[in-house]
Amino acid sequence: MLDALKNFVCSALICFVIIRFLIPLSRRFGLLDKPDERKQHDAPTPPIGGFGVFLAILLPYLYTAGLSQEFIGFAAGAALMVLIGALDDKYHIDWKTRIAIQALSALSLIYISGVRAEHVGPLFGFGDIELGWLSVPFTVFVTLGLINAMNMFDGIDGLVGVVCSAVTVMFICAALYSGAYDVALGLFWVLGAMAGFLWFNLRRPGQKTARVFLGDAGSGFIGFLLAFIIFRLTQNEAHPISPILGPFLLAPPIIDCLVLIVHRLRRGKSPFAAGRDHAHHLMLDAGFSVNQTVSYIVLLTCAAGLLGALAMYIDMPEPLMVMWYLLSMFFWLWITETEQRAQAYFQWVHKKIYR
Repeated sequence: MLDALKNFVCSALICFVIIRFLIPLSRRFGLLDKPDERKQHDAPTPPIGGFGVFLAILLPYLYTAGLSQEFIGFAAGAALMVLIGALDDKYHIDWKTRIAIQALSALSLIYISGVRAEHVGPLFGFGDIELGWLSVPFTVFVTLGLINAMNMFDGIDGLVGVVCSAVTVMFICAALYSGAYDVALGLFWVLGAMAGFLWFNLRRPGQKTARVFLGDAGSGFIGFLLAFIIFRLTQNEAHPISPILGPFLLAPPIIDCLVLIVHRLRRGKSPFAAGRDHAHHLMLDAGFSVNQTVSYIVLLTCAAGLLGALAMYIDMPEPLMVMWYLLSMFFWLWITETEQRAQAYFQWVHKKIYR
């Protein structure tokens, strides 16, 4: 417990100090996220939170693991994500270039760290499915999916930081339950980094709006980090966790991303186009405040993760869990099919909770 507390405090302080140092530099060199019709902020804001989160996790990891092969692969991939994200924040890089760099990051996990998805469990009820030659493309696909899901999900103050914190707590519980104590201990670096970042990003008394954003550098890195954690937990021969749990722990960002891609393709738009059609935008338009939206989505995240864990605890067949997940996705697809239906649904939810 003492080691976990040390990890948390260490990362929180590193993140806090780095962000405090970078805020004036960001303003001096013009690295600012400027307001427009899609965004909630009214003043140019430094998108440098990702640098603090990145270093607050990487430095303690380096101190503990040294220049191990796993660390080098993770650090190389993470650095690529932060670099391309920072360039995108400043110069708006073409999406094809971003995808190529993201793929390189995933390959660094596979070929340097030796971390990859080699099986997906008995998803169809016929025993554990080994991926074989599909291991590499599947790992790249999952990593790219989580990177872009978190990037698309990062739309309002506090959302990604609080959701990532909740997911990290659930990861810690899963790691402890399975006996992967080394992974659980390392996850306190993630929790501490999120706490240091949220001090500047979360709306709270004395801070009406965020002072910094994650930026694409931060949201991309967090997606990459979550992929790394999921692979370490679910592909761990000594302390295995079923891969089916991963999508349940990250249900809101994954489902929102997939459903949004379907809607945009059906409307003839690019899946990577910017817009105000995310779940959090629909909730804001229906009358939720920013903090109410964050609280509701975090509640859904925790509920989905706990239900997934409970289903595994009672030995629910994994094909039924897959069907349950798909039904949730189709429900969200139907709710958000039209703006009017989504508005009516969220207005009803808002009245039920906050009347």
